[in-house]
Amino acid sequence: MTVVWINGAFGAGKTTTAQELIELIPNSTLFEPEVIDAALAHLLPPKHLAEAGDLQDLPIRRRLVIDTAAAMLAELGGTLVVPMTLLRQEYRDEIFGGLAARRIPVLHFLLAPAETILRERIARRGTPPDPPEGEIRIRQWSFDHIAPYRAALASWLTADAHPVDTSALTPRQAAARIAEAVGSGAVAPCDIVQTPEPTAETLAAGVLLFDEQDRVLLVDPTYKAGWEFPGGVVEPGEAPARAGMREVAEETGIRLDAVPRLLVVDWEQPRPPGFGGLRLLFDGGRLDAADTGRVLLPGPELRAWRFVTEEEAADLLPPVRYERLRWALRARERGAALYLEAGVPVG
Repeated sequence: MTVVWINGAFGAGKTTTAQELIELIPNSTLFEPEVIDAALAHLLPPKHLAEAGDLQDLPIRRRLVIDTAAAMLAELGGTLVVPMTLLRQEYRDEIFGGLAARRIPVLHFLLAPAETILRERIARRGTPPDPPEGEIRIRQWSFDHIAPYRAALASWLTADAHPVDTSALTPRQAAARIAEAVGSGAVAPCDIVQTPEPTAETLAAGVLLFDEQDRVLLVDPTYKAGWEFPGGVVEPGEAPARAGMREVAEETGIRLDAVPRLLVVDWEQPRPPGFGGLRLLFDGGRLDAADTGRVLLPGPELRAWRFVTEEEAADLLPPVRYERLRWALRARERGAALYLEAGVPVG
């Protein structure tokens, strides 16, 4: 089972190319995520939809894309062709990571015509006299998203996806290029660690590492949205502090000589589809310049690392992780561990 993801700017011809592609790849099925948008119009209150603006910003929409794709492949097998624009890297991480957690590889293609060609194609939408109002809105929507598309190209998109220059190609020709790449194995699946989704509460251990300016180390996972502390799930029979040390070595290449000191125990409440559990943060100490120069991100699990101040961390970490960090830093200053529930000290 495989997903062939067709990415590109709005108006790049993703759906048309995908429709051609399922005729060229044996045992393939088209999954158009826009059908989820139509369902959400019936499932969610109009005010909630209006406040979202872009439906991709709704967590339920991204979750339904993952779940629907997985369910279709479980039912039909073969290859699922998904035409959907992904311009925000954190949404790519969430969706592709969710598929990887289900052991579903993703072949990521990018339809990339020259911008002048893209603008011409968008402008041709609604060219008949008195085009429908909906068609005009779609055309303007496509124009408005060229700048975010350009920014994604410059920051991450071309490094993640296999580009197909469609400036001089018809949708059929573009589909033939993609089908050839899929059939020949010329494009490898996205390199994401397949982290299985938990089926019950988990125990996880993170380790705070500091530089000589007392900034804390954060890492950027490829398989989920948002920055994180080095660490991970404690394996059965493993001591939590030792699990943190193991994860630090695996993720950064830094090997801690001493068992780190506990800073906080935080109970993360279950929020479907998550199960929550205990989250422990340990003090891994201060790294000198030589240590920080040896930080390495082996393998596909992490994309980047950086040392940040507490204020900078507030812009990078999800709220619950930031509260955990904030109280861990207070515990470090006081020299006494804290017990939290959902990021709030208790007792």
